Amino acid sequence: MCYNKYRERSDFMALTAGIVGLPNVGKSTLFNAITKNNILAANYPFATIDPNVGTVIVPDKRLEFLESLYVPERLIPTAYEFTDIAGLVKGASNGEGLGNKFLSYIREVDAIVEVVRCFEDSNVIHVEGTVDPIRDVEIINVELILADLEIIENRLNRIGKKAELSKDKETKIEFEILSKIKNALIQNKPARSVELSEEELKLIKSFNLLTLKPIIYMANISEDDLIDDGINNIHVNNLRELAKLENNTVITVCAKIESELSELNDEDKIEFLNDLGVSESGLDKLIKETYNLLGLETFFTVGKDEVRAWTFKKGMKAPECAGIIHTDFERGFIKAEVMSYADLKSCGNEKLVREAGKMRLEGKNYLMQDGDICTFRFNV
Repeated sequence: MCYNKYRERSDFMALTAGIVGLPNVGKSTLFNAITKNNILAANYPFATIDPNVGTVIVPDKRLEFLESLYVPERLIPTAYEFTDIAGLVKGASNGEGLGNKFLSYIREVDAIVEVVRCFEDSNVIHVEGTVDPIRDVEIINVELILADLEIIENRLNRIGKKAELSKDKETKIEFEILSKIKNALIQNKPARSVELSEEELKLIKSFNLLTLKPIIYMANISEDDLIDDGINNIHVNNLRELAKLENNTVITVCAKIESELSELNDEDKIEFLNDLGVSESGLDKLIKETYNLLGLETFFTVGKDEVRAWTFKKGMKAPECAGIIHTDFERGFIKAEVMSYADLKSCGNEKLVREAGKMRLEGKNYLMQDGDICTFRFNV
């Protein structure tokens, strides 16, 4: 039994990226542009009270070729979620502003996009009075570190005696891991700066540590700075230096321009970008970079009824990817018939891929690759 088309399993949760930052840095304007939702974007702190979730389409030019080749009834790109979270203020870990409510929302996301204001505008109030991206990043980092430190210290106090006196190996290991992370946090370093194995990460996964989450800095710049990607903007350069030290990425975006772009069709959008002298919108760059940050890749299922892109985590095997489509596919997995997108594109069609000997049957241990086009064979 094999299928190209099947409804996605209902219990497969999309990975999410949370948009965070101080009040009035352009988070909600950016989120509006990404998701084309009309949430409140006001010029005062806490305009966003509850997290707003939007599904984001991942740009993928490979779908254009697949659509032209199969002419399907439905074309479904891959997507994941962005969550817009209320502005953080100094003292949030002690309950200031929205306090722990804000921090709890961040715990639910898989990666963090931190919007940092890098433009001067006397008409837009800055909660700290002046534009200083390094200070702004530090404010947020300190609050996240303090929140994680509280969780870790509480846990260490709870298991300390047991780790010392008992022979429970798992408790001892947990105590050692959390102690290493605590030492880093005390030195104002995030948990992600601590080298941890896959097994160690699994052991502490339930804590949802804020500073363990991967992060991208999004520099919100003025329209004038777009043309040179903020190269002559001292705020952007300072942020890039900081990100380099942390091994993080900086993406530049003008939230105001992105908001205008979101109202245009694809053709007008390209023309507008050309007029601005830029080749790609900041949001497209952000979406791609966040997709990579989360360790995501794409496989495809194709046919006359549907061409669809599916998101999977790097390192997943064929049965796990089959399970993304439906649990029965994983449970009864037999084989995956696989061709690469590159081979299909170069050969021209499936028949020629087969004749070239590039259509493969892969088993349970096959590691899925980005761009794989699959038909899963299963029996339940």
